[in-house]
Amino acid sequence: MIDPIDSLAFSIQANPGVYALLLGSGVSRAAQIPTGWEITLDLIRKLAIASDESAEPDPELWYREKYQEIPDYSKLIDGLAKTQAERQQLLRSYFEPSQQEREENAKQPTEAHRAVARLVAQGFVRVILTTNFDRLLEKALEDAGAAPIVLSSPDQVKGMLPLVHTPHCVIKLHGDYLDTRIRNTPSELDTYPDEFNRLLDQIFDEFGLVVCGWSADWDIALRNALHRAPSRRFTTYWAAHGEASDAAQQLIIQRSAQVIDIEGADKFFGIVQQKVESIDQFSQPHPLSVEAAVTSLKRYLSEPRYRIQLSDLVDETVERVVTSVSTQAFDLNNPEQNTKTITARVRNYEAACSTLLPMAVIGGTWAEEDHFDVWQRALEHLAAVHSNSREVIWLGLQLYPATLTLYALGLGALLSNKLEFLGRIFSITIPQADHKSRTLVQFLPPPSMFGSFGSINTQRAMQFLEGMERRHTPFNDWIHDTLQQYMSKTTHSSQQYDLMFDELEILLALGYAYQEQRPEGLYWAPIGSFVYRIQNRMQILEKMEGSISTLQHESPFVESRIFGETPDECIASIEKFRVFIDNTARSMGIFW
Repeated sequence: MIDPIDSLAFSIQANPGVYALLLGSGVSRAAQIPTGWEITLDLIRKLAIASDESAEPDPELWYREKYQEIPDYSKLIDGLAKTQAERQQLLRSYFEPSQQEREENAKQPTEAHRAVARLVAQGFVRVILTTNFDRLLEKALEDAGAAPIVLSSPDQVKGMLPLVHTPHCVIKLHGDYLDTRIRNTPSELDTYPDEFNRLLDQIFDEFGLVVCGWSADWDIALRNALHRAPSRRFTTYWAAHGEASDAAQQLIIQRSAQVIDIEGADKFFGIVQQKVESIDQFSQPHPLSVEAAVTSLKRYLSEPRYRIQLSDLVDETVERVVTSVSTQAFDLNNPEQNTKTITARVRNYEAACSTLLPMAVIGGTWAEEDHFDVWQRALEHLAAVHSNSREVIWLGLQLYPATLTLYALGLGALLSNKLEFLGRIFSITIPQADHKSRTLVQFLPPPSMFGSFGSINTQRAMQFLEGMERRHTPFNDWIHDTLQQYMSKTTHSSQQYDLMFDELEILLALGYAYQEQRPEGLYWAPIGSFVYRIQNRMQILEKMEGSISTLQHESPFVESRIFGETPDECIASIEKFRVFIDNTARSMGIFW
């Protein structure tokens, strides 16, 4: 039998915006937010103390005997605080965290609020009904970039836009804590204003419904609205911890609702959001197959009149990568770091980049001056990572899509000898966590990727990669093997590809050392596969030196300014690099 939570995830993904949420107090309980009745009882206790009496053990009974009336939230608040400002101050402590509560993460949006907010931000949910007075949901929505329209009174409902024109809507059926007109007592919950009833009739008729954290025991008007709803065109899903109340059972039967047994709202909505996102990513047809994307890119590169289409194509492809690597599959707090998890993580990144990488190879091959901004924007977007995780390997691997794209662009540029374009790409600056800016060539080469996040031996860590256990440069070799498939149509042999790959990594190393400008005796450059492919290294360095010596300022290696601005400066950079890499190779046990 299919799990109802799977059925719910499929329904939400397949029908974006069709399912409304009905959230009760159970969703905010984990945040230590009191209900309206709990606030009423607490205020009665304080009122009794002010009268030198005690309201225990039954505050409601004490109030009825003292004032000859049933406790009413609104009347009580109005009696204790005469002005709107005073009422707000009286209530803030119940809903807004103190410094200590903030440190304890109390009265803050819960995982349930955050998961709901992500569903809204992703367009899967548009309408949320809630019986809660707090503003935790609104805060979570704002943090997710989906600031909602909030309706908490009849006049607001009367003046609202039609639901079809409302992107994000939170309907607070019982009011807002800063408005003393909230509905709290049994008599207040017995009926709703006509404006609310008409809106509820529309929602329960036209939308599917997901209920969570609502017992249905006290809210008679809301129960009645559900009972009178004629339509069953979309399913009702009822999430409950333990056995549902008698009132809830009647609604479940009457609406033929699917019951989902949950441990709590946080876990429930977290699972739903992850499943919906996963199904959506799997189900979405790729806007372009790889070959179609490359064909479109070639056409857009061919003439300046396609510059807008070129920009849109690359931007959209990069955005898909960024969205894809923001899912649960790329959780930064995974404690497991072994061959299976690290290899899976790296392959997931590669899968996310499977359309972008062949595009980048073509982009680098046919790059012109007016294409630079497109690829600069792409690399900036891919390299802009933010997280406070302590897992250095997962943090560093966030840069992997940017590193792959840089390599793909670089290999393409080398195919057509566009070193000046490559030099500009290397020099793109990205703000870092320490408020300094570093160039791409300084932190995207594999040995440098993890430096911004902590101390780690990259080569040793990446020996976890499957089949790379005994490699001198495991991550570089892995990237070499990964990108070879995208170069198969443009390189005639594996030897030619090796040579081109090694040249790119040597340029990255020279560029890094030149931009770092470390003091004498502290020279360092990121090593690559060239450290053990000695013959390739010697051939490449001799080609560079020959070009610079013969062509001087007209050498593409000088014009690119990757590792110097004058012929003498470039030759000096190569000589320092030779000494460094020879010493490094020997220290690794690599000899000619």
